[in-house]
Amino acid sequence: MASAGTLGFLIPPSMIMIVYGITANVSIGQLFIAGIIPGIMLALGFMGYTIIFSLFEKSNKMDKVHYTWRDRRKSLPLILPVILLILFVLGSIYMGIATPTESAAIGVIGSLILAFTTGGMTISKVKEAVLGAVKTNAMIMLITLSASYLSIVIGYLRIPATLTSFVSSLNLSPYMLITILVLMYIFLGCVLDGFSIIVMSLPLALPLIQHAGFDPLWFGVFLVLLIEVAQITPPVGFNLFVINGLVDEDIIKIAYYAIPSFIVILTIVLIITIYPEIVMWLPALMR
Repeated sequence: MASAGTLGFLIPPSMIMIVYGITANVSIGQLFIAGIIPGIMLALGFMGYTIIFSLFEKSNKMDKVHYTWRDRRKSLPLILPVILLILFVLGSIYMGIATPTESAAIGVIGSLILAFTTGGMTISKVKEAVLGAVKTNAMIMLITLSASYLSIVIGYLRIPATLTSFVSSLNLSPYMLITILVLMYIFLGCVLDGFSIIVMSLPLALPLIQHAGFDPLWFGVFLVLLIEVAQITPPVGFNLFVINGLVDEDIIKIAYYAIPSFIVILTIVLIITIYPEIVMWLPALMR
């Protein structure tokens, strides 16, 4: 659960991708599209590990629960409207019908219609939803504002240019640069949250990546995958604290059981680094 919870960063819609897109001046719609195939690969990796663990772990066998197709058909109407709403919102972005902002408005209208038709809309829930939206937008705008100030200051100090020249003088291969960045982001993930990692590192890392010949769109997916690692690495891993609150187990024990998922994420990072077309193929196709 701790690992699967990170998929929301990669499979759209994703707030992390929105912040990266604004900060790096990359199309948010293209980022959403680029995250689909790596997201599916990551989900399949988690599923494969879970299946293998279930087959070989004898002490944690669960009782088998059987559902008939009749049970499935009866449950489908409960979730089908939500699935259709998600497909409609994302489809409007991918097909070029609406911008991400416009599709968000479509999603709000669709959600309101679903809430009213199912009887789940009350005054208190409207207030809660509005307050949550204001808090989320305020957080993203403050992060974006801070990132803009940081980028301007770093630019005036010529830190990116100096750092790029220094790294170029080391004659590092592109893959060696990627290895150094992976180690740096794993370390940052142990002490910072995902939004802070983007704001602090992007003004320095992006020029290096572009100088090495990597596409900023590809780097967005690469960075989101490493931020997913940050979600399951102690002592600041947010998902570890969520699971700790659910099962009342020690954080270190939860982190220990998340190690295989940590390896799965890094494997996907390795694959998209060797074969960047995995990330770039779908956005190029949808242009």
